[in-house]
Amino acid sequence: MTDDDNWADIFTSQPPSTKGAPRTEPDGSAPTSRRARRAGFGRPVRRRPGRGALALGIVALLLGFGAAGAWVAWANFEPQIREALGIELPNDYESDGNGQEVLVTIVPGDIGEDVALTLQRTGVTMSFSAFYDLLLADESISFQPGTYALEGEMSARSALDALLDPANRVEKRITIPEGTILADTLELLALGTGLPIEDFEAAVADPAVYGAPAEAPSLEGYLFPATYTFDPGVTAQQIVEQLAGEMTARLDALGVAPEDRYRVLTLASVVQREAGSNLDDFGRVARVFANRIEEGMLLQSDATVHYGTGDFDSVFTTDAERADTSNPYNTYANPGLPVGPIGAPGQVALEASVSPPEGEWLYFVTVNLATGETVFSETIEQHEAAVRQLREWCNSSEENRTVYCD
Repeated sequence: MTDDDNWADIFTSQPPSTKGAPRTEPDGSAPTSRRARRAGFGRPVRRRPGRGALALGIVALLLGFGAAGAWVAWANFEPQIREALGIELPNDYESDGNGQEVLVTIVPGDIGEDVALTLQRTGVTMSFSAFYDLLLADESISFQPGTYALEGEMSARSALDALLDPANRVEKRITIPEGTILADTLELLALGTGLPIEDFEAAVADPAVYGAPAEAPSLEGYLFPATYTFDPGVTAQQIVEQLAGEMTARLDALGVAPEDRYRVLTLASVVQREAGSNLDDFGRVARVFANRIEEGMLLQSDATVHYGTGDFDSVFTTDAERADTSNPYNTYANPGLPVGPIGAPGQVALEASVSPPEGEWLYFVTVNLATGETVFSETIEQHEAAVRQLREWCNSSEENRTVYCD
């Protein structure tokens, strides 16, 4: 990505998950986290007129409903009513949780913003800002990688206290998030089991043992991401065999022939990185990539470029990086799929890559980076209109600009 001229070329965008799964957007798309550094999105969105009259109308309507009716109206339309009346929406829960366990994984390298986004997206906290404001107030806070047992709908303070309490770290039960790269997967396994990282590195040293082809640079993509519970005394070799066996079983269940596994895993890993958090989008993203390959178009995925460079700290790629044909993961300079997987695809990404829906889309861009709402387009004109929609969203609030678009 260089200047705003590249906005016309955007075709993908993804909300973040973990640092171990780089959040990158091909061909200049608007990034979705603190690593999004883009200025000049256009004019701010203006407030709709007539809010005062609307507020009076709603007050009258609520009074006409009576107490019971007003309560029902409030329960079903609270955000709209608050907006009309100018009542600020709450951004934090008040409880210590709703009793429903939520496993939260902090991936090696995650910083405060990553953790805040993960908590919001998993339903632990109500908002990014409620939790992140606590971190800004105390810059000495640091987090240890691993899997933690929290609850849904916790106040930001309760969630922070829970993450800082070693008693909430789950031992022998480890969650590998979808899209996690191999190096981070091994580190999570070592942290969760207490086994030396060297044992896991030795266990994956020969990818061919697990069915990977000779051209596979590593076992990347072959360990299925999920939550696992391991018995005491288990070895690193046995753990790797279990995760690799699970991936093979998933591929077999989808009817993927052994000779096609590597190709499917490679495509699915890119889909996993680019599709974001809306599960319904995975198939359409896979169709975009399939269509571009069929049309002889370059995939132009920044996610693949970053994997090849090992630089996961930015969503941007430079002119030199995009022109570097020596990077076998560079889908700007090299046609077709990258040389191999760029992370661990989950079940939805596998299914989407094996059987994408019919469609003629060639572009996609996320137009709401908080929710992951994505627009898929068949023509460059349609795509440019979606890009303008994204710019307007980025300028619609200070939080959008600073958290997702700045």
